[in-house]
Amino acid sequence: MRDRAMTRDLFSDIETWLEGLGFELVTFHRTGGRGRAALRLRIDRLGTGPEGPGVTIDDCARVSRALRSWLEGREDVPADYGLEVSSPGAERPLVRPRDYERFAGREARLKGYAPLAGRSKSMQGRLLGVAPSVDAASRVAIEVAGERVEVPLEEIASANLVYDWEEDL
Repeated sequence: MRDRAMTRDLFSDIETWLEGLGFELVTFHRTGGRGRAALRLRIDRLGTGPEGPGVTIDDCARVSRALRSWLEGREDVPADYGLEVSSPGAERPLVRPRDYERFAGREARLKGYAPLAGRSKSMQGRLLGVAPSVDAASRVAIEVAGERVEVPLEEIASANLVYDWEEDL
């Protein structure tokens, strides 16, 4: 339990630190043990729209160098660790409610812990954003085969944008 709390604190600290550099933390994974841990981050430019400039290799290298210096001496990071910083990629994960709003209009794939909206465990369609709700639960709205479907956010195991590889050929 202590490791989970330390990871949560580290995530929060890195997220705040990255925002100061103009980036947002998309995903964060801490793997391995105390002997050889690995920190894997996916970053994106803070506040850019779906068609905005993406993260470059130079951005990742700059963030990696600066982050390594910033992490030095932290008690929750072992002295010997691996650090990977990358862009979110063409099929960017959708993690927070703001991601669903930011990428509304784009094609997305949702995977559920169980069937989503009484359909299947996976659905793909045009993202409509976060639907207003009368209860406290956020719902992701997506258009599937011309029909609007609302899925409670807590039922989504993973979600990502779908890149049209044919379009670029």
